[in-house]
Amino acid sequence: MDLDPFFEERLRVHRKHLFNKALGSVRSRLSALWPFAKGPAAMTGMGGGATPASAAPPQDAVAAASSEPEPALGPHARARARHRQAALAWDRRELHKVGLAGPRIRTTEHVVAVPGHPDVRVRVYHPDPDDPPAQGVPGVLSFFGGAFRIGGIGYPTTDAANRRRVHDAGVAIAAVDYALAPEHPYPVAIEQAHAALEWLFESAGELGIDPRRIGVAGTSAGANLAAAVTLVNRDRGGRPLRLQVLEVPVVDLTGGHLDLRATRALGIPRFIALRELRSVARTYLADPRHGREPYASPLLADSHGGLPPAVILTAEYDPLRGDGEAYGAALRRAGVDASVVRYQGVTHDTPIFSGALPAARRWHDDVVAALRRLHG
Repeated sequence: MDLDPFFEERLRVHRKHLFNKALGSVRSRLSALWPFAKGPAAMTGMGGGATPASAAPPQDAVAAASSEPEPALGPHARARARHRQAALAWDRRELHKVGLAGPRIRTTEHVVAVPGHPDVRVRVYHPDPDDPPAQGVPGVLSFFGGAFRIGGIGYPTTDAANRRRVHDAGVAIAAVDYALAPEHPYPVAIEQAHAALEWLFESAGELGIDPRRIGVAGTSAGANLAAAVTLVNRDRGGRPLRLQVLEVPVVDLTGGHLDLRATRALGIPRFIALRELRSVARTYLADPRHGREPYASPLLADSHGGLPPAVILTAEYDPLRGDGEAYGAALRRAGVDASVVRYQGVTHDTPIFSGALPAARRWHDDVVAALRRLHG
C-alpha cells in the first residue's frame, strides 16, 4: 500500500536529516584523520538519540535548545543533552500540531529502589471510575519508546497517550521512567523494569489495582523492555502476568530480523538505514556480544513458553516490522496466544499523530481494546 500522504513532507525532512547525519559523521572522521579537513560535522558525537522515524526535530527547536546554558560536561555529554532538549521540543510541537491532548487523570508519583542500580521513578495514572470494583482495577506496567536514549514519562505525547488509554480502557497505567543509555547501558533498564514490576504487584492493594489482572506494555525500545521483563519475571519467580501489548517492538538487537524493504520503499539507502538502526544497539549495549542475550533480544530466548498472551502492532513502512512478526511467530510456536497486526501505509511513530491521522486513532482504539482484555 502507498505511504499515507500525511507522511510525505515528514519523510522528506527525515531523509534530509539522515543524509546530513551520515555526511556529518564522515566529515568528523576525516577531521580526526586529517586535521586540515574543513567543515563542521552535523550531529556528531551524539552517542545517543534517534529522532522519531517520520521527521527530524525542527531546526528552530534545535537552535532554541542549543542556546540554553550547558552544564560542565564533556563534548559527547553536551551533545546528548542538546539532542534530548531538541527531541523534547519536537515532541511538544507534535502534540500541539498533530496530536491529541489527554484528559485530566489523577496521577501519583513513586520512587522504586533497584538493588545495585539507580532508583527508578514510576508515575501511576488512575482511572478513578465512579464505581470502582472492590478488588481494584486492572493495571499495566508501561515503557516509553525512544531508542533507549531519548524519551521519558514526561514527554508530552507519551503523557497524553497514557491519559487517553487510562480513560478509555479503564485501567491504571504505571509508567516507568527508566534510565537512558549510554549513561546507563544494558542491563540497567531491565533491572529497573523488573524492580518496578515487583513493586507494582507488592503495592497493588494501596494503588487500587487488582494483582490478578496486571499486564505490561511498551513502544519500540519500550516494547523491548516489556518483552524482556516477561522473560525475567518467568525466570525469577513468575508473577501472574495476564497480557503483553507490544507496539512496533525491537526484539532482536543483532539486527537479524530487520526488514529493510520498508526503508527502501521510503527512498532511504540501505547503508544509511543500517547505520541508524545499528547505532541504537551500540548505544544501549556496552558490549555488542550482549545483543545475543535473551534479556537484550527477547526474540533470541531459548524458550518463549510460559509467557503471557501478546498483542503486537507493527507498521508497513517500518523496518522493525520484521522483529514484531518474528516475535509473534516465536510466541505462537511456544503455545502462547499471540496476534500480530500490520498497519498499512504508515510509519514507526504513527500513534503520536492521533489529531491528524485516522490510522493513528484506529491504532489507539486497538490498543484500548487489547488493554480492556484485562477486565475479563
